Amino acid sequence: MEKEKLVVIGNGMAGLRCVEEILERDAKKYQITIIGAEKYPNYNRIMLSNILQNKMTVEETIMNPFDWYKENGIDLHNHNPAVRMDCSLQNIELADGSVVSYDRCILATGSKPFILPVEGAELEGVVAFRTIDDTKKILDYARKYQKATVIGGGLLGLEAAKGLVDQGMDVTVVHLEKWLMETQLNEAAGKLLKTDLEKQGLKFRMETKTEKILGASRVTGIAFSDGTQMDTDLVVMSIGIRPEISLAKEAGIATNRGILVNDYLETSKKNVYALGECVEHAGKCYGLVAPLYEQGKVLADLLAGIETGGYKGSMTYTALKVSDCDLFSAGTILADDETKAIEAHDEWNHSYKKVFIKNGQVVGTILYGDVSEENRFLKMITQKLDISGLSPISLLTSADDLSGDDVTTWENSDTVCGCNGVTKGNILEAIKDKQLSSVAEVTKVTKAGGSCGKCKDKIHDLLGFALGGEAIETTKGICSCTDLSRDEIVLQIHKKQLKTSSDVYEALHFKQKEGCSKCRPAINFYLNVAFPNEHQDEKASRYVNERLYANIQNDGTYSVIPRMRGGKTNPEQLLLIAKTAEKYNVPLVKITGSQRIGMYGVKKEDLPKIWEELDMKSAEAYAKAVRSVKTCVGKNFCRFGTQDSMGLGIKLEERYEFIDTPHKFKMGVSACPRSCVESGVKDFGVIGVENGFQIYIGGNGGTTVEEGKLLTIVETEEEVLDICGAMIAYYRETGIYGERTAPWMKRLGFTHIQTVLLDEEKRALLLESLDKAGKRDEPWQKVCRDKAIQQKLYTVGSSEA
Repeated sequence: MEKEKLVVIGNGMAGLRCVEEILERDAKKYQITIIGAEKYPNYNRIMLSNILQNKMTVEETIMNPFDWYKENGIDLHNHNPAVRMDCSLQNIELADGSVVSYDRCILATGSKPFILPVEGAELEGVVAFRTIDDTKKILDYARKYQKATVIGGGLLGLEAAKGLVDQGMDVTVVHLEKWLMETQLNEAAGKLLKTDLEKQGLKFRMETKTEKILGASRVTGIAFSDGTQMDTDLVVMSIGIRPEISLAKEAGIATNRGILVNDYLETSKKNVYALGECVEHAGKCYGLVAPLYEQGKVLADLLAGIETGGYKGSMTYTALKVSDCDLFSAGTILADDETKAIEAHDEWNHSYKKVFIKNGQVVGTILYGDVSEENRFLKMITQKLDISGLSPISLLTSADDLSGDDVTTWENSDTVCGCNGVTKGNILEAIKDKQLSSVAEVTKVTKAGGSCGKCKDKIHDLLGFALGGEAIETTKGICSCTDLSRDEIVLQIHKKQLKTSSDVYEALHFKQKEGCSKCRPAINFYLNVAFPNEHQDEKASRYVNERLYANIQNDGTYSVIPRMRGGKTNPEQLLLIAKTAEKYNVPLVKITGSQRIGMYGVKKEDLPKIWEELDMKSAEAYAKAVRSVKTCVGKNFCRFGTQDSMGLGIKLEERYEFIDTPHKFKMGVSACPRSCVESGVKDFGVIGVENGFQIYIGGNGGTTVEEGKLLTIVETEEEVLDICGAMIAYYRETGIYGERTAPWMKRLGFTHIQTVLLDEEKRALLLESLDKAGKRDEPWQKVCRDKAIQQKLYTVGSSEA
């Protein structure tokens, strides 16, 4: 059966995303032809400002390389735009005179930059900022000239201006309005943004109208309507965009500001569809990526013959891609008779928050400085949650500074990548189904992180969540905030005597002044190790499990796992656990893999009450720390046992419990070579033999099983305890946060680690450093005594979950 001919006019992000969606639904239905005006394959236009800001190369913006078109059997007419369209004959004439016929056609012609209609706009040195060629031209000018002017203080103009500063130019932004980004921000937030950008070297002329661009053959200056002039070598026009509708209009397709489409992206002509920046739907034209991708999914369903409810419009939200200027704007940001607002301005921390409410629902928000709650407010807006029961304070301020920042606690329906409309559930499903193990792979499959890139840290966190912390690193730096490695950061912490995370971010020039969800816990750990008695543990920088002292489960409930040293318990404890589980309707009581009794499915608000009734210590199953020690019954009961494994396991726990490590640190003690507790796949494994104890290190279970290596054989329990402590200390001092002992051992080398741990002098120094570091206190005793902590962290609706 002959395939239908589908022609897409436009080789940009909207059209190509729709094609990808069609191929995913039915790759055999159409013979696809794509017509593009530029000489490049499909690239990410959003990332052009990153090129100017020295964050990316042109090559890194390519989303679909030329090989992709060939692999999918797509006929690409590149650098050969459509010039005429005949809807009655269903064909399209290209610039080179060739004609392409279609059965169905998608118009994805995008938009064009608006150029001020002033004298001198045609001079050399006056450029738009819309394409790769524009960007290359700007970079070329930046190498030759010194002074630049950006006309337009909107999102793209500011990103371009910051990029020109990063290229070493003297940059002035000329803006007609009273404050920056007036369509996304109100005056208060706009002025905060201006202040922060001025600190980064930008200059501004606000409420200024450009009258004329000066120069003979190339630009030399600008004349303004107030009679003043300014010298400049480069003018970048970034005033806005206009839908590209000329081809459609000449073909008799109904247009207004954009090409008019219905809910199914159908135009006024049969078999002709349109999507992206060129269309007008229900009176709106969209210039952001997320709505265009939503349109693409609807149109792909329609063209693949899948039932669809149609496109119903989009709620838009925006974030700025400029270092040290975190802002988020979503929904309606104008108050009127029906829409009221609550705002908070923190001058000390240079942050601002405003929430817009209508009919008991949040309809918009502006966040500046601290945007950690963007997901919380976005959920309120998109899900139209009833907030009538919340006080203004509880609406504006959650119980925790990092509210909603831990993506692993989000619901599967929550959006992780707003640019591409990818949810947490989409990402976890892709990781599982496609066996993905890196951020780059997730981006390739789901598109998450492929646009503005701000969600890459969250994608990494989800990989760690799904893979047990074994996501593959793809960059030298510990996160996107810095290019510095773990060793470089730790060296500077000691060298510069940095005692707080904020000191680290400032002194080491992190791109985000407050770090991100990936580096915050790592920096906190490195500081704890470097200055155990001077650095105050920053609890807000820990992951949610460690902030709540409980492991969150996939349904949002928690686990309670009391410590039973060496797996040993007694009838009193068993009765207490049974009565508590019955009292609080715990749905699952289970023996854990570490020989403890775990209660699963516990409600957050019940956690303090359960721990108070149990009156037992926590096994720290939630933490990157020394975990419980698994043991067999040993020689006291087993006829094969050669040593008191249970007694040694209890001693190991007593000595090293509540000590933080780069990742979980598991131990096992077996009384004989039968190794019933699998000591060979533990971080620190002990096997009893007739003449003493075999010690194995670097064994890991999980998605990648690593067998431990025999370190040595010792005669006494005290030697086992000392070597274990020395290993924990050395792992703490040299490990990368989030790195298990198996990759740590490969990185440092087994022989090197063996030499360190078996050297008595070095072992003594390591044990001394561990003793100075001390242990954390058992957390639940404090929680059970402190009603304020209980109210903050464990009440229904508190933001930690």
